[in-house]
Amino acid sequence: MDGESLNIQQTKLNELKQHFPELFSEEKLDWEKLKAAFGEDINFNNERYVLNWAGKADAFKCLQIPTTATLKPVSEESINFDTTQNVFIEGENLEVLKVLQKSYYGKVKCIIIDPPYNTGSDSFIYPDSFKENKKEYEKRVGDKDEEGYLTKQGLFRKNSKDSGHFHSNWLSMMYPRLFLAKNLLKEDGVIFVHIDDNEVHNLRLLMNEIFGEENFESMTTWRRRHNQPNDKSKMIAKVAEYILVYSKNSNKLKENGTYYGLPLTEDRKADYVNPDNDKNGAWSSNPWKAAVGRGGSQYKLVTPTGVEHDAIWYGNEDTFNDYLKHGRVHWTDGGNGFPRIKIYLKEAIKNGQSAVNFLGHERFGSNQEASAELESLFNKEGLFDNPKPIRLLKSLLSISTSENDIVLDFFAGSGSTAQAVLEQNKEDKLNRKFILVQLPELIDEKSIAFQIGCRTIADLSKERIKNSILKIKKQKEEDPDLFDNNTLDLGLKILKLDASNFKVWQTDDINEENLVIQLDAFTNPTHEDSKEQNMLFELMLKSGYQLTDKTEVKNKYYSINDNELVIVLEEISKTLIDEILTTKPQKVLMLDNLFKGDDQLKTNTVLQMRYAGIEFKTI
Repeated sequence: MDGESLNIQQTKLNELKQHFPELFSEEKLDWEKLKAAFGEDINFNNERYVLNWAGKADAFKCLQIPTTATLKPVSEESINFDTTQNVFIEGENLEVLKVLQKSYYGKVKCIIIDPPYNTGSDSFIYPDSFKENKKEYEKRVGDKDEEGYLTKQGLFRKNSKDSGHFHSNWLSMMYPRLFLAKNLLKEDGVIFVHIDDNEVHNLRLLMNEIFGEENFESMTTWRRRHNQPNDKSKMIAKVAEYILVYSKNSNKLKENGTYYGLPLTEDRKADYVNPDNDKNGAWSSNPWKAAVGRGGSQYKLVTPTGVEHDAIWYGNEDTFNDYLKHGRVHWTDGGNGFPRIKIYLKEAIKNGQSAVNFLGHERFGSNQEASAELESLFNKEGLFDNPKPIRLLKSLLSISTSENDIVLDFFAGSGSTAQAVLEQNKEDKLNRKFILVQLPELIDEKSIAFQIGCRTIADLSKERIKNSILKIKKQKEEDPDLFDNNTLDLGLKILKLDASNFKVWQTDDINEENLVIQLDAFTNPTHEDSKEQNMLFELMLKSGYQLTDKTEVKNKYYSINDNELVIVLEEISKTLIDEILTTKPQKVLMLDNLFKGDDQLKTNTVLQMRYAGIEFKTI
């Protein structure tokens, strides 16, 4: 194992080679063959429609550089660490997204993010020098104070409007994160990005480039304020923000039928009545006669009173007769008029109602409501600026996710998305899982959040999730029938981004002084402070397994997902190897130094594994 995250560039080349092997020569993409194959469809003209900015090439290089970082479990801060499917990761989100590539590639159903809006007062991570190399960048994002907290001075750069690269800096920050996020989405996955007027125009173009304009689903407007502002500084006062919605593959989204409706409102339910005592209960109806200009089938229908109607109808005659047979036809005008087709309330509740591209505060909440929700969990005011209301986030979850889907938020902020997942699972009994990522950004010591013990925004996010879990548990105590304890996951698995547990061969930094240190990586691959559980999680991740996959402690080895993978970290003997072979795992990983120089044992192990058809690797 090389210990690095997924190589994005090589992965894309492999995909291209799989479909078009004739375009490659000596393992490299042949430009002349590409031109010969697609000459008419390649734009050779420099004048073309494209989004460009200062530093775009550097931003692309940034995402191509793999990371050797890992995620270390923090079981003492977690809730139900061994069994929960809910994950919180504390760390810089670009590095975390790289770490997650192998394990969660194509596994996430829904991404909801609320990134910096680039208002001119935002601080976020971006290379302030376009010549900054990876080592300099890693040093800056790793700057810590004496207590181990990331320093704001070392980590962040304020992106002021008088900066020569104001929009460019923001785009350079967003580009690699959105690119990596797309990789994690399932083919029918969806991403929702909150944004305001400052960058919505650039974000739309950026997402068109990354996701494809054909996968644009909506630019939804959300009224975030319930009051009417009296702002005389602008011609038009701001009361709304936007949510850009893109799918990974719009065709797959349609094919898989994964358009979900919003829950019916009480007002909408009131439209369903049962004047004819239909055995199927309350109903509403839709016209069967096609509207002017709409296509359909033309034929004659005769009403129960003998009136003949020759018209164009929405469906064919066989479909109509089937509706008639099952009592789903309502004849208007006392039986003389055009037919309408019954839609039963129980069906409407199951299917929900279509989402629209305007979300009013009355149904979907406001910033003021969101602040009140956060305050109610802590009994404190003014904890976080502009959180998103749970009703809004639950609505996004309702229309995009179902049973066992993974929801990702890598700009977690105060943790609203996690609370929304927990609340929505409680209501519709679906076991969604969340992964939240938040940088441990220091909180102002004068703030309310700091006064209640939250040193960082990540601390606030974790506490919000825990308080949300406690709130739901209390509701369960008051109403035992609220949900089944076995179906609702009220746990939280916390991990932190950290350096690898394994020594990395630095091919670009070899000299006489550090050669001995570099060679030590071959004889003793682990760092002195590496813990067994930390190594286990790192090897799982870098082998493509998820953070919540089933892990069992066996006799001196770990079994992942019922022996799909076996990891040995403690000691090796012929007896142990024979025992592992009898369990017939698919893959086996061992620390190389556990052989303690016994070349015969290692050679025999390699041969035995190969003979048994087991993929065997040492670290």
